[in-house]
Order: sequence, then C-alpha cells, then structure tokens
Amino acid sequence: MVEYPEKSCSIDRLVTHPKLVAAALAGEKTQQRRDGLYALPGETFALEGTEFIVTDVKRERLGDMTDEHAKAEGYPSLSLYRDIILRMHAGMSWNEDALVWVHSFAIKQD
Repeated sequence: MVEYPEKSCSIDRLVTHPKLVAAALAGEKTQQRRDGLYALPGETFALEGTEFIVTDVKRERLGDMTDEHAKAEGYPSLSLYRDIILRMHAGMSWNEDALVWVHSFAIKQD
C-alpha cells in the first residue's frame, strides 16, 4: 500500500485548460503532472459531463520525462511541453530534479 501525503488541491482542478480538457475527452491526454497531490487512485472527476477515474499516482522527476510522457500529457513532444509549461508559469525554470506528482487517468467505463 502506497502512503500519500494530504492532498494539496481539489481533484476538480487537475485538468482545467480548455485545450487539455479537449485532449482528455479525445483520449489523447491520460496524465497530468502537478507540483502537488490533487487526487488519489480510484477517485473520479468529470470533464464536460464525461467521468474519468484516476488509475495511478506516483512521484517522478521532471528530468525523467520523455516524449512519450509528454504525449500522455497531450503534447506532441517533450520540448513543446517544456516550452508551454515555462510560458504558462512566469518565472519558473525547468529543474530536472524537481519532483512532481504524475496523475494517470482514463475515461471511466460503466
């Protein structure tokens, strides 16, 4: 059993950007990295009426990301993901050793 810290934000804040919501609804986005813990495995959230389930949550270094991870985030490449993240978060630098929470999710099947 994995021990998790207290959640730092509501699961409803996990995926919020309209382009990323659209990517999740299209099945092109299956992960969200956050600096805090937003959800636990088994929790559900809804995007535009579609229910998703969190399938896994783990801690990972930004420097461990690959192009495949960026694609799971809804971006075509790691370099584009990094560029957009740095533009979205003014003053942030890309720290390869920074730890993030990787929230994996899927559309919930009945």
